[in-house]
Amino acid sequence: MTTPRSRRAADRRNQLAACAAELFRARGYHGVGINDIAAAAGVTGPALYRHFADKQAVLAYVLLSAVRDMETETTRALSTLDKPDAEQVDRLLGGIAAASVERRDVAALWRWEGKHLSPEDQREIGRRSSAILTSWAKVLMEQRPELSASDAELLCWAALSVFGSVSVHHTTVAKRRFVQLLTELAKRVLQADLPEAGEAAPPVPVSNLGTSSRREQLLAAAAELFHRRGFHDVSMEDIGAAAGIAGPSVYRHFPSKASLLHAIARRAADRLALGTEEALRGSSDEAEALRRLVDSYVRVLTGSAELSVSFSIDGVNLAEQERAELVRVQRDYVAQWVNLLCAARPELPPREAKITVHAALTIANDLARTRRLNARPNLPAELEVLMKTVLEVS
Repeated sequence: MTTPRSRRAADRRNQLAACAAELFRARGYHGVGINDIAAAAGVTGPALYRHFADKQAVLAYVLLSAVRDMETETTRALSTLDKPDAEQVDRLLGGIAAASVERRDVAALWRWEGKHLSPEDQREIGRRSSAILTSWAKVLMEQRPELSASDAELLCWAALSVFGSVSVHHTTVAKRRFVQLLTELAKRVLQADLPEAGEAAPPVPVSNLGTSSRREQLLAAAAELFHRRGFHDVSMEDIGAAAGIAGPSVYRHFPSKASLLHAIARRAADRLALGTEEALRGSSDEAEALRRLVDSYVRVLTGSAELSVSFSIDGVNLAEQERAELVRVQRDYVAQWVNLLCAARPELPPREAKITVHAALTIANDLARTRRLNARPNLPAELEVLMKTVLEVS
């Protein structure tokens, strides 16, 4: 039986977790301390420790609560002895969309900060998340029996990315329309026709014309290490060892680990800018330009680790000018997509176009970084189809 005292304790934990979630989203996990959370909640540090052992425990509570909410929503929508029908699927998608709109900060944490959990909590969240996706995939295969289990899983992960995309921007519309739009985008993804597996692309030839400069070797090594282990778990010594030089020698080329990250992000932005220029120059209309832009984005995303690494600047101690530059470049890039989409689909209001663009980009970003998916041999072509499906420029 729940007592008033236990209810008050649960309410206080929820309050503390909500404050922490907002801080983690704004500053990154490493940029928030226990005293920051306590101050935001209007309590003292010792009072917070009565509810959570440490900052990691707060993050685990937030993310496990989100998983439990999704489990509840899935059970409520699909609890039937009969084959789930389209109305039940719509109800599930609408429920998840509503939760995403109401708790955008939690969606962000699930995508970016889960790596900071203990291995035990990571396994628990991974196990329960996979169980949810598996139940979704089974329902999808009942609706679309031509799908294989692996293809159904891919589409369900993509639908989940549509909902998670609300965490990467602040654009909003009326809640009812926001939920409706996210539901529509997720349904498009679930109904997408994935491309047939084609002939594998030939391997990139190895050049014998010489070796890269030391600076290039360091950038390549850092990008790969940041991609695999995360920025904060890689040292300058690790980067030097991967490039075949002593750790202190790295400082002759880059004054800090943050400067390496900035250089990687700047290079990824330059690659995207070049792809945009080529897409615009070679297209006859806005819809064709968007299709070419999708192809360019996927090439950059899957061609190296640079673009994925550039997403991790939050929580990194970059110089304010460098951070502002990267944010401006990112916003300008997204704005080009939005402008093209508005021109190609004039019935779509600008804010809805921006939400749609972010959903398409997030699908590609998430699936390319998901271990159980990114080894699919036809993934680049699948990403292109999913993005074009969301944008409705197939």
